[in-house]
Amino acid sequence: MIKNSTFEFLKTPYLKNSILMNLKLLFVFICIVWFQNSDAQYTDDINSNRPGNSMSAFSVGKTVFQLESGVNYLDESHTILDYEAKGYGVDLTARYGFYKEQLEAVVTLNYQNDYYNSDILNQHRNGIKTTTIGFKYLFYDPMKNYEKPTNVFSWKANHQYDWHYIIPSVAGYVGFNLNSHKKLFSRTTETIGTFGPKAMLITQNILPKSCVLITNIFLDQYGTSMQTLGYVVTLTKGFNDQWTGFIENKGLKNDYYSDGIFTAGAAYLVSSSLQLDASVSRNYKDTPKLLYAGIGASWRFDGNYDEVLYRTPKKEKKKDKSKKSKEKEKTKKRLDEVPSVKP
Repeated sequence: MIKNSTFEFLKTPYLKNSILMNLKLLFVFICIVWFQNSDAQYTDDINSNRPGNSMSAFSVGKTVFQLESGVNYLDESHTILDYEAKGYGVDLTARYGFYKEQLEAVVTLNYQNDYYNSDILNQHRNGIKTTTIGFKYLFYDPMKNYEKPTNVFSWKANHQYDWHYIIPSVAGYVGFNLNSHKKLFSRTTETIGTFGPKAMLITQNILPKSCVLITNIFLDQYGTSMQTLGYVVTLTKGFNDQWTGFIENKGLKNDYYSDGIFTAGAAYLVSSSLQLDASVSRNYKDTPKLLYAGIGASWRFDGNYDEVLYRTPKKEKKKDKSKKSKEKEKTKKRLDEVPSVKP
């Protein structure tokens, strides 16, 4: 049965303001997306955000559906508050590209099941901590309509790193958290609202030696008592066609809690649409001390995908026209042409 307090909360000015703010953010986001050109986002191999905590700049591609999930062992303890919590968590992310190649919808669920022990309270906790719904859009891709110039005099110049790749791709994310079981897993006694808006700036750089650098700067739970400013920096290294490794640093700060979490892991590409991964995370402090270790998988369905080609720039179109005219001129017989003699 739903209590009357729930209906009273639905009438509060806070909830109304949160909904209005989310609608404004979504409206601005859609307006920006509406006037952008199409660009290919689909890759031959699956493009997964796992096993790190960062979000890549590129979408999965229009009509492509992707699932990313993992199971984590968690161990949390606090030296001052004298408590510990041990158990496991399950993360599930669903991504779907729609309307335009650069746009995708992202839904993330975080479930936690643990045993909390302290001098005051001992309890078994389980439930969905947060459900996050949002949209990501790629605003700028430096590789769009770019072609590396060819040096006919140097093989080395044609195979060395092109510094144009270091220009970052830029994407944006807006969404909101549904904070279910917000009091059950909270580290403070503060009451957090049911709705917590989230916004993020995403950059992605292609570096030498098959490395990719991803940076996320985010504002989470905006307008609530747990408003958090944070960042995630991930460096990924490709060893071969199947194996990749990564290291990552995540920092966050709010009025009640700040931390830095370091993560390392690897991923194995089973097929073009299936990836397996494993990772370990640890923070640098003991208030609280955090340890996570997990495995996961990413899978995509791209059966409905139609290939989208990059648009040809105007300069290239002019070149094409000139080539066609030259070919036509070559077909015309010159007056001073010497006829070939057959043996």
